[in-house]
Amino acid sequence: MRTFTPKLFTLLKNGYTKNDLQSDLLAGLTVAIVALPLAMALAIASGASPDKGLITAVIAGFLISLFGGSRVQIGGPTGAFVVVVYNVIAQHGYDGLILATLMAGIILLVAGYARMGQIIKFIPHPVVTGFTAGIAVIIASSQVKDFLGLRIENVPADFIPKWESYFAGLDTLSLPTLGVGLATLLIIIVLRRFAPKMPGYLIAVGICAALVALFNIPVETIGSRFPDIPTGLPMPELPAWDLAKLQSVIPSAFTIAFLAGIEALLSAVVADGMTGYKHRSNQELVGQGIANIASGLFGGLPATGAIARTATNIKAGGRTPMAGIFHALFILLFMLFAMDIMAFVPMAALAAILFIVAWGMSEIGHFIHILRLSKTDRAVMVLTFLLTVLVDLTVAIGVGVTLACLLFMKHMAESVEIKSEWRKSSALYDEEQEYETQRHDLPQGVEVFQITGPFFFGVASDLIDTLKAMGRMPKVLILRMRLVPYVDATGESALESIIKQCGDNGSCIIFSGLQSQPMRMLKNAHIDEGKAHVVFTDDYEAALQKAREMTAEDSTPHA
Repeated sequence: MRTFTPKLFTLLKNGYTKNDLQSDLLAGLTVAIVALPLAMALAIASGASPDKGLITAVIAGFLISLFGGSRVQIGGPTGAFVVVVYNVIAQHGYDGLILATLMAGIILLVAGYARMGQIIKFIPHPVVTGFTAGIAVIIASSQVKDFLGLRIENVPADFIPKWESYFAGLDTLSLPTLGVGLATLLIIIVLRRFAPKMPGYLIAVGICAALVALFNIPVETIGSRFPDIPTGLPMPELPAWDLAKLQSVIPSAFTIAFLAGIEALLSAVVADGMTGYKHRSNQELVGQGIANIASGLFGGLPATGAIARTATNIKAGGRTPMAGIFHALFILLFMLFAMDIMAFVPMAALAAILFIVAWGMSEIGHFIHILRLSKTDRAVMVLTFLLTVLVDLTVAIGVGVTLACLLFMKHMAESVEIKSEWRKSSALYDEEQEYETQRHDLPQGVEVFQITGPFFFGVASDLIDTLKAMGRMPKVLILRMRLVPYVDATGESALESIIKQCGDNGSCIIFSGLQSQPMRMLKNAHIDEGKAHVVFTDDYEAALQKAREMTAEDSTPHA
């Protein structure tokens, strides 16, 4: 059961030293300083109040580190959820979001205990890249109003109408707000360039908040938009729900669970690459499930592993999950004793932070790299990107993965070969000579076909078409299947059809060199040597010998 043991429990059992404690405390404080403005910004971008982001960072961040399967994973609200959360709140209200988050947590728990932690292997990279780039564009677009200080009452949710409203409202642009936003961007960029170890987000927000307060600059702040921000954590409670509401949020719950699982596992893989350790993927999903259930009960947002904050934790010296626990506790202290100060933070400064987050999420280098690859990868990524931006996240994921699978199956079908054994290219013979030479090696009335690659629904009909093109069935048909690793139900059905044709024509079929899965598939279908005209041999030489024995009785001896 080591697979389902939280990483923290294993590490504490092996011993926790004073040096570990010091490293984790410092790393936890560093990550908390980075996460503090980010959690508020993500909550506001999601259509919630800033305290919801902080609650999520505290509750989910604590539990992801406590029950997760990674040494250094930092959990909390992330940019991937912004669009989903915004839409859920708009459609179902905040109670609907909490309900969807609780259900997503349950789905993640089930996925973890069902050992689906390796699911990330089956999500094509172009889909993930197109999807995250699309989310980055949506997040950046959602912050234009606050960054420019536009006075627009209701900004449309859809991408194109949103930009139409921005252009229509450009005459309301606030130069002081734009100045604060640009100053925040400049400070973050300069600090990243010349002092990358310093908490750029917090320093930029702090400087701009101080300037706004000291010089009474007329810009919107967290305090002016959210005048009644509560301090501390609320008591946990279940949201109001009924069967109809439960059914209506099920699609959103699955989307949240999918995003949480994928991003958490991606973050854990990145952390493994940076530290050299290995995470427990199934336990990580379990930890994510527990964290999202708890976050929902406390009125927080969906949460997952945060790649940037996890990387910050590693660079700051975090050694164990205790660093993530300390990060959550430090944010709680900020909530209890510094909420009055946070009210001075300009909305334009938080918008600038989200621009930086969106740029990091876009992974523009990976995006351009995939554009240079094959047409199929390029098509999958671009389509996923466009659907994410212009249509819907769920549609984008579903269509992207489906298209990638269809194109993969097309390539697999094209790679499968079904050919006569004697139709081989040769530098010594032209086609006619080779035909005669190879045919001379086969007994009269025997035909040999070799299948190379998986025999599945994409190619099963090709074998039947090839046999039909022969005109009539031979006395003995040898199917060489040593290079067939897999047969699906359609392939098995095609083989049954061929076996029936052989039986109807009084012919015999010999299966040569079957691997374990195809053999098991045929035996489960009750295709075995109990049938008089079906024979299995271990290799091609044995198949040829069997064919000679079958055709010998029909041969006429020479005088």
